[in-house]
Amino acid sequence: MKLIRSPWLTALTALIVGISIGIASSVQAERNQTRLPVDDVRMLSQVLDRIKQAYVEEIDDSTLIESAIEGMLSGLDPHSDYLTPEDFADLRESTSGEYGGLGIEITLDETGFIRVVAPIDDTPAFHAGMQSGDLITQIDDTPVKGMTVNDAVALMRGEPGSNIELTVVREGENQPLRIEITRDVIQITSVRQRMLEDNFGYVRISQFQERTGRDFVDAMETLRDENGGALDGMVLDLRNNPGGVLQASVEVVDALISEGLIVYTEGRLPNSASRFRAHAQDPSQGVNLVVLINGGSASASEIVAGAIQDHHRGIIMGTRSFGKGSVQTILPLDDSHAIKLTTARYYTPSGRSIQAQGIVPDIEVRPGKLTQENGNPYYTEADLAGHLANPDGENGSEDRVDTDTSESQLIDDYQLYQALTVLKGMRFLNAAR
Repeated sequence: MKLIRSPWLTALTALIVGISIGIASSVQAERNQTRLPVDDVRMLSQVLDRIKQAYVEEIDDSTLIESAIEGMLSGLDPHSDYLTPEDFADLRESTSGEYGGLGIEITLDETGFIRVVAPIDDTPAFHAGMQSGDLITQIDDTPVKGMTVNDAVALMRGEPGSNIELTVVREGENQPLRIEITRDVIQITSVRQRMLEDNFGYVRISQFQERTGRDFVDAMETLRDENGGALDGMVLDLRNNPGGVLQASVEVVDALISEGLIVYTEGRLPNSASRFRAHAQDPSQGVNLVVLINGGSASASEIVAGAIQDHHRGIIMGTRSFGKGSVQTILPLDDSHAIKLTTARYYTPSGRSIQAQGIVPDIEVRPGKLTQENGNPYYTEADLAGHLANPDGENGSEDRVDTDTSESQLIDDYQLYQALTVLKGMRFLNAAR
């Protein structure tokens, strides 16, 4: 059967061949590897032409070309993607800190479903009970198997106040869960801080945005001001932080160390290699540090944890992190379209790639809840009738359990409780030196 080649396919073939030749000439050492095989180009042209002619419904050229681009990128890895004008705008919104939706970071699972990397703090998904590792199998009545991440995002976004139902498979549950979430405008405050108790502060980073590095330094200064100008210890909470802007993670580490390598990247092209080093200033003033991570800590969070661990700047606690050790670059195609392409791997200062491995904590602490008994279960001298009074006038028979709001929060968060315990131990060890 004679193949009828349409003009647009002829132009596409010429463009592909031209690109391959251009790449080959620009990278002389890889001439044979980068030139596209003529037979494969011809096959691609034939497939496109057959679809154009024989598909059951007429399909326009733009849709066909976009589908081909999406297919090429989705076959590379879960993080490479084709960005339509709407996708590009969504990406800019998510890094600036305000956008509409549910408030979850998702990725494409090897099973073809959508997996939750982490819910973002104080968002509809967070309050509805979504958890890191949840596998989304259905959005309302639409199965997600075979969707791209962008397809899933488009379905989950909508008017603030409207409801959506996600069908979720969760480890440990015998039946799929149906979780109803009300959409809202997502306004993310990436850095929050509070005192855990006297001399010990807490900083939570929920996502790495453009201002996160500056806000982190401000948070440490606020904690010192609230504690009379000094701190004995600080917990940096990166649990369920899905990552974000690379530069922001570098700035956070730079605020904690005064010298040395923070992170470096390596890829095939020379401009994909970069090295980030710390400056001499140390806004943290060497405060004792515990960093909390878990399976929802990904990408930029792992850069921070890996650098702190390699420099022995603090103790990493929690559970193994997500393991996303790759760098994506936005490559514009024209004024309104772009591709997000994985161009490099990043490495911790000691040369570790955490891709698909994650950061293993120095001290593993799994989630749990600390319980304590109310009151004192033992009789003491102070409970005996006719006991001698203490000459200092103190009454030891009063209830010695006084749980304030801060302590109650610690009891509900076992990992945080253990982090504070470690910080207290570090303080005593330093004092004994």
